Amino acid sequence: MKKFAIFASGSGTNFQAIMDTLKKEQWQAEAAIVICDKPGAKVLERAEKEGIPSFAFTPKAFPNKAAFEQTIIEQLRLHEVEWIFLAGYMRLIGPTLLEAYRGKIVNIHPSLLPAFPGLDAIGQAYQAGVKVAGITVHFVDEGMDTGPILLQAPHPVLLSDTAGILHDRLALLAAQKELGDIVLFDVVDGVPQGKALDLSQCGPVEGFDARITAARPDNRRLPSPRTSSRRFCW
Repeated sequence: MKKFAIFASGSGTNFQAIMDTLKKEQWQAEAAIVICDKPGAKVLERAEKEGIPSFAFTPKAFPNKAAFEQTIIEQLRLHEVEWIFLAGYMRLIGPTLLEAYRGKIVNIHPSLLPAFPGLDAIGQAYQAGVKVAGITVHFVDEGMDTGPILLQAPHPVLLSDTAGILHDRLALLAAQKELGDIVLFDVVDGVPQGKALDLSQCGPVEGFDARITAARPDNRRLPSPRTSSRRFCW
């Protein structure tokens, strides 16, 4: 059984999406630990309810990033973690952790990368006046949201939207069962690394007739997804 860690800093909405999918599909994968850089964050409550151990730390209590990342690595190795999912983790991964888990770290970002990387991506998109926003699931590298893309899910920006309303809708999109399904199925369930493949045909997302761009870290075609109320075509 493959073990993974979930890194989060806030409410844990994406954490819950991944956990709900994991329980429903009964895959041979286990959430071994939650890592959080904000003691008291709601994601820690969610982890406790799910019976998952957690490690919360205060970065300022360490002399530098390398020091707290080394402590995180010790926790990951203690729990035999193979993969890391960044689900609302608001810190850049440093070289210490990246080298230890290179090619094994996946991030969920609230924009259609490469547009609007970094903090407040939804606010950036809203201020730019884009007509389509969305989320991206991608591998993590040394840059800020620059790693190879696994999945992109678009979502329309309505004329009536405020930045806050758009933020809430994208949070719901990120929490959909399909996001957890794609992340866990493509990454944890035995997908090798390699060249990304752009697969663009798909059906509607939440009533929006747009395309999802799904990329694989190899050249193999994705099998048909499980039956869903929202269609995904590969």
